[in-house]
Amino acid sequence: MLNLLKTGLLLTGLTLILVAIGNLLGGQTGIIIALVFAAIMNLGSYWFSDTLVVRMAGAVPLSEQEAPDLYRMVREMCHRANMPMPRLYLIPDMQPNAFATGRDPHHGVVAVTQGLLQMMNYDEVKGVIAHELAHIKNRDTLIMAVAATIAGAISAVAHMFYYATIFFGSRDEDAPNPLAALALVIVAPLAAMIVQLAISRAREYEADKTGAEIAGTPIGLANALRKLEAAAQQIPNAHAQPATAHMYIVNPLRGGGIAALFSTHPPVQERIRRLEAMAAGVRIA
Repeated sequence: MLNLLKTGLLLTGLTLILVAIGNLLGGQTGIIIALVFAAIMNLGSYWFSDTLVVRMAGAVPLSEQEAPDLYRMVREMCHRANMPMPRLYLIPDMQPNAFATGRDPHHGVVAVTQGLLQMMNYDEVKGVIAHELAHIKNRDTLIMAVAATIAGAISAVAHMFYYATIFFGSRDEDAPNPLAALALVIVAPLAAMIVQLAISRAREYEADKTGAEIAGTPIGLANALRKLEAAAQQIPNAHAQPATAHMYIVNPLRGGGIAALFSTHPPVQERIRRLEAMAAGVRIA
């Protein structure tokens, strides 16, 4: 419940940033334009996010004939979680990883890499799949699509504001200083990205918890996270892109140092600590 409240507040924060930029761009008219722009982008992401993400990841449909054991596992967990069976896709990549997408549980998609199926044992694959099912059950896939869309709208509107200032500002004595407009172009998307990352991290913790409940134990997921993190540092992912990296169970793009400050995922060691505490019956706030 606390993570859900945090997510709502963070989404509100993203919206307020967008409204503030719209106000700077054109007062009340600018606010309306910004909100309409965001609404159009959100509608598109709501209806087409699963198709776009699957295509960007290079995933192909995985039939039950090709992976009967995986289908049996997923079907059993969906029954336990009281949710519809998602469509399953395979990403032809040797880095072990997975992601979920879809606007609601009835349009859920779970994509797994070839490396995940080959390098993980049954309990580890089960833990990873349960985590992705949790994202669908909790509607995180929709939340993250909306967050990404609003963040994109903020960047686009900020750039519109900048170019409007450059090309038309000289005709209006009350127009903002071009340097201030340039600062907005830099600061606004950065603020939006920080809020978006906070949303993503909060949803990952919640998906770990719900996923452990769906799988019946946190241990499989905890062990899988250790292997996934190590493999992500050693095996490149040929299909992952910055725009979709936040959707994977661990960040598929290698990076350390200051890049870690802007990671779309919470620290893997902290996720493992929470799962092990859960297995031991220790309550984590």
